[in-house]
Amino acid sequence: MVFCFLWAFLLWFTFRTVNSTKVPVEPRQNWEDVSDKLTRCLSDIRKWMCTNLLKLNQDKTELMVFVPRRSKFVNKNFNINFDGNIICDTESVKNLGMYLDKSLTMEKQCSSVARSCYMHLRRIGSIRPFITEDACKILVNSLVTSRLDYGNALLYGINKQLTNKLQRIQNTTARIITRTRKHDHITPVLINLHWLPVDRRILYKILLNVFKCLNNLAPGYLTELVIPYNPTRVLRSVTANLLTVPSVRTKTYGERRFDKAASTLWNNLPIQLRNAKNIECFKRLLKTHFFRQAYDL
Repeated sequence: MVFCFLWAFLLWFTFRTVNSTKVPVEPRQNWEDVSDKLTRCLSDIRKWMCTNLLKLNQDKTELMVFVPRRSKFVNKNFNINFDGNIICDTESVKNLGMYLDKSLTMEKQCSSVARSCYMHLRRIGSIRPFITEDACKILVNSLVTSRLDYGNALLYGINKQLTNKLQRIQNTTARIITRTRKHDHITPVLINLHWLPVDRRILYKILLNVFKCLNNLAPGYLTELVIPYNPTRVLRSVTANLLTVPSVRTKTYGERRFDKAASTLWNNLPIQLRNAKNIECFKRLLKTHFFRQAYDL
């Protein structure tokens, strides 16, 4: 299955309303038929924007075809003709500060985060001898860890090498704060700072969104993806606050879907976490759970 997305200026906030902006495309289909559908979809979007006193910027409208990394369609040139302008298939797009690539490897996003974080770390490191540890924490929280955490739910299921790349950023940050030498073991430093590793921070963000969905604290387009488990007959699992796990066909895309990842991770939590009464209690219990899990405490 190949997925085509039309990324248009200011459309991120409206594509849920205009359902036709996401079109599933079978590789064996005739691309001319598919491009006609996409062109009509784009025309509908432009009409909707004109009605709402907005204007579609064709120069910032991009086409991306998401395909498996080893698919024969990776290097195929797709394009659509819209009002005399040729919109060609692009390798990556940036939306709300997040880079998405054709195979959803998130390599470009991780590289962008690494460049930005190391730039700020070099600057903070140059003034570290002249500021207190508390002041340093404030700087790294606002300039570094905030970038590591931004949109990190999209990094679920990425390559381990990319996760390690981001973890090295966190390790460097911890060394600068505590003025730990380069070759000293970093785990005790992270424990002392009470920081979750990068991979656990990703899971934390997803599960926090699940809790918000179950308690009507999340947007409707997320809440509708989280379906409580209701067995057809009376079982003990009725009171376990479990979620229905959807079946998927692919590992790269299917197992990284929000509904699949959310239900799987939620069902693996201890029952006391799933039955937390409020969001503050859930956040505290979840961090403690992942902290003990990460550092074998």
